[in-house]
Amino acid sequence: MDIDHIRQISVVGSGLIGHSIALDFAIQGYKVRLHSHTKDSLKRSYDMIKNSMRNLVRLDCLDPNKMADIESNIYMDSSLNASIIGSDIVIEAVYEKVILKQKLFRRLDEMCPPHVILASSTSSILPSKLVEFVTRPERVVVAHYINPPHLVPLVEIVRSPLTSDLTVDTLYSLLKKLGKCPIILPQELPGFISGRLQMVVLKEALWLVKNGYATTKDVDTVLKSSLGRRWAVAGIFEVLELAGWDLISNVISEIGPSIDTSSESFSLIDTKVKQGELGAKSGKGFYDWPEAVADSVREKIIHSLVEIEKWSE
Repeated sequence: MDIDHIRQISVVGSGLIGHSIALDFAIQGYKVRLHSHTKDSLKRSYDMIKNSMRNLVRLDCLDPNKMADIESNIYMDSSLNASIIGSDIVIEAVYEKVILKQKLFRRLDEMCPPHVILASSTSSILPSKLVEFVTRPERVVVAHYINPPHLVPLVEIVRSPLTSDLTVDTLYSLLKKLGKCPIILPQELPGFISGRLQMVVLKEALWLVKNGYATTKDVDTVLKSSLGRRWAVAGIFEVLELAGWDLISNVISEIGPSIDTSSESFSLIDTKVKQGELGAKSGKGFYDWPEAVADSVREKIIHSLVEIEKWSE
């Protein structure tokens, strides 16, 4: 598929990830059809899009005179059929539940013309679990965005054993045209790359907290004040090769045997979920989350992502 002929994208699911994907394409001049099953959720999505644009303007990343044009690029509809008409790529961004996504892919497969690429923004579900429900598995692929998609350049493209090279190459070229940093996984893997790395860090962080070696604040301070700052500009292999693998080998021999290899530390998360302490969305997790504090942290993340992007230009 010639990416120069792609003019319209459909995004099914208008929540935290979906609205941001839609905005990302709309900023680049694409027509976007954004779907959610209720008008209330579409209204919330509209408010999030407007707020995201205002933030970009305030951070000098968007010309305020372009806001109206960007908004006009996004068409919202609670009808799935109306939301996919005329699109060459449909990106699914519904709730992270495998059965829900499988049912949706079955419907999309029935409704879309044969040439349409069906992509999932899932962060954990393997594409092979989706292709079972379609008649054209060669057109199904995962496009894993990192929140918020309109600010974070990475997109992990994950193929199933049945995904065609044409599908992967088309999506990769389109994302590059948008200024994203796509990577192609040669084979599917639970959690992909970003998810697995995050889970490894989380697992050890939970172990440190559970065993009394650190508080959650201590862990976050270490990440924000050292590792996170370095990793924002150089990856782990780049950083450690500057130090030298002979030095790192010595460090591994001292630390390696004590690194947590069990899954017991994840029980802390299970306890939080059972107690309804879900984090910012419930007002309490490991931290207390008054609405003003949550908004402040979100604001700080957005500002930092914008500044980091400027460094890399």
